Amino acid sequence: MKTFCCLIIATCVSALGLAVDASAYTVSINQFVEHPSLNESVRGFKEQLAELGAEVNYHEHNAQADMPTVTQIVNQIIDEKPDLVLAVATPSAQITAQRIKDVPILFTAVTDPVDARLVASMTKPGANVSGTTDLNPVAAQLALIKEIQPVAKNIGIIYNAGESNSVVQVELARRAAAANGLELVEAVTADTAGVMAAAQSLIGKVDAIYLPTDNTVISSVEAVIKVSLDHKIPIYPAEDDSLRKGGVAVLSISYYQLGRQTGRMAAKILVDGADPGQLTVEEQSDFNLIVNRAFADKIGLEIPETVLSKANETISN
Repeated sequence: MKTFCCLIIATCVSALGLAVDASAYTVSINQFVEHPSLNESVRGFKEQLAELGAEVNYHEHNAQADMPTVTQIVNQIIDEKPDLVLAVATPSAQITAQRIKDVPILFTAVTDPVDARLVASMTKPGANVSGTTDLNPVAAQLALIKEIQPVAKNIGIIYNAGESNSVVQVELARRAAAANGLELVEAVTADTAGVMAAAQSLIGKVDAIYLPTDNTVISSVEAVIKVSLDHKIPIYPAEDDSLRKGGVAVLSISYYQLGRQTGRMAAKILVDGADPGQLTVEEQSDFNLIVNRAFADKIGLEIPETVLSKANETISN
């Protein structure tokens, strides 16, 4: 039984066609790891629901990239009896969906929900699960590297082969590299402690390093940045939060906006009673070109004017 306030908020939400009342809902959040991009998706989710007038009590959990902890969190969430679960990143979404069958689940920051066996298809997810994908434009990102470094031949890529989202991106990168006359040099790590060694293994072998949206690697991106600065190897993160710490350029989605999209989906479920299994998995179609000119200067890389002229944002200091 929900707790109802005496006053009904008659706010009409034009984007959804909803009149949201002031019912108090419970949402449990299962986040895989502490990271700026994932944090932004959660912030966007919560702010969107607040703007729609929904009163929500949150139970927030973070596994800090530890798989046994993810399972423990799911057990806690079952006891919390939420109205909806938000699963942030592929590993958390997979275990949440495996264990919870009677509560709506929305995922976000999942690269390939079909490959991860979260949904039957993107248009008809089925069961009690849907959400938003953060699949980045891998082919366009590799083409951007070639545009900035036209003489580049070998591109390093660092990832955790245990993350299904990363395996998908690496396969896309292999195809994109071949299409752009590049050879992909792979460096695999099993955990955050191995990220530095993986980056060091690429020294002298590559002209640049591409970083997919791998939770393990991005959680320790500072290690890759150090190798980049020490050895003047350009790095190209696949998302903007890492780029702001260190990197040359990115065609990036906005995790904040992705979270807001997920929040609108949550409103449809909580307020309209929509079946999550009938909600199409959503993705972003617009990407921002962000150039970190300050970082490029540190490693002695000149960014072509053709790239600078079309950047949505240029970081100069």
